[in-house]
Amino acid sequence: MMIDRQRRIEGLIALALFTLTIPIANWLIGNVGTVCVPNGPCLVPVAPGIKAPSGVLMIGLALVLRDIVQRRLGPAAALGAIAVGALISGLLAPPAIVVASVAAFLLSELTDFAVYTPLQKRNFVAAVAASSVIGLVVDSLVFLWLAFGSLDFLSGQIIGKAWMVLLALPLMHLLRRRDERIGLSPA
Repeated sequence: MMIDRQRRIEGLIALALFTLTIPIANWLIGNVGTVCVPNGPCLVPVAPGIKAPSGVLMIGLALVLRDIVQRRLGPAAALGAIAVGALISGLLAPPAIVVASVAAFLLSELTDFAVYTPLQKRNFVAAVAASSVIGLVVDSLVFLWLAFGSLDFLSGQIIGKAWMVLLALPLMHLLRRRDERIGLSPA
């Protein structure tokens, strides 16, 4: 009983953090960067000589958090989180990028879900890595094309999101090991 309660609490925390990544990403893209392009995004460096819209950092994190929501609360909760996330994205995105924001969020998270779900029982960390990489590529392509009609920042988008996923993978490994140690199985 205590394990179920712990899984639920951790799932709700991941869900809250996942939900917060959406407004933060939308705010960052228009307000924070080393350079803000007129009528375009604010950019941050993600690698030497490569910049990306600043919201990429939160989107990379969102992909990982959605996987944790599914691990802790189950597939139905993860799909619900995607739907709520798309709604929040649509309500909070700047008008010029609302369609791009919602479409990219929805398609990337559903792609992440489709890849993560069959892989998670065999290898949790590999499932997070694979689903996040595919999700971040889909998010980058859809968002840039719909928002700006250009893929100029594609490499930066992918690199920026990949940094967040790479930073999260050791934590996912530790989470999986802790889950095994205390007997906490996925929802």
